[in-house]
Amino acid sequence: MKKLLFTLIAATAAMTCVNAQAAELKDGEQYITLSQERSAQPEVIEFFSFYCPHCYSFEMQYKIPEKVKSGLSQGTTFKQYHVDFLGPQGENLTRAWALAMALGVEDKVKAALFDGAQANAFKSMDDIRQKFIDNGVTAEQFDGGINSFAVNALVKKQQNLVAQFQVHGVPDFYVNNKFRVNPEGLSHDDFVGDYVKTVIELLKK
Repeated sequence: MKKLLFTLIAATAAMTCVNAQAAELKDGEQYITLSQERSAQPEVIEFFSFYCPHCYSFEMQYKIPEKVKSGLSQGTTFKQYHVDFLGPQGENLTRAWALAMALGVEDKVKAALFDGAQANAFKSMDDIRQKFIDNGVTAEQFDGGINSFAVNALVKKQQNLVAQFQVHGVPDFYVNNKFRVNPEGLSHDDFVGDYVKTVIELLKK
């Protein structure tokens, strides 16, 4: 009985130690602190590109954005913003993503836009437009919205935030405007789990 009790105590202590180590984040390792003001409300921002193969893996294979969203507390927002600087239709895809956000159809068109960009199938906005139509957005919705005031504002917002955060590579995650997740400092054994956990823990800082 004493031996069993000792084993349980030792196991609990070891588990506590592991959990403490897992939760311990260090500036310059798992994250980098930015020299700008914290956001007024808790939020997570991901910058991505439909052309980026790592973004495709994050989204479609490892489902990191989905796992991050499922771990957010009430009142915390998660936004995905597209960057212009990758691929021949990068700017058009930023505008198309702005339209998707304005219409609230991000989940309807996201996979199709990733597949099209990864296959380098987009030669013009017309090709992107067809993906929207194929996935439930009417031609009238697309044509009436793609150059609207609301979409122009969202295009500008994405571009301004890319400049503000000095984003040069994607996928790139930011928490509360104050912390950038540093993928180089995350666990190689459980990269996906560590990535998600780091984002959630940074929201508590």
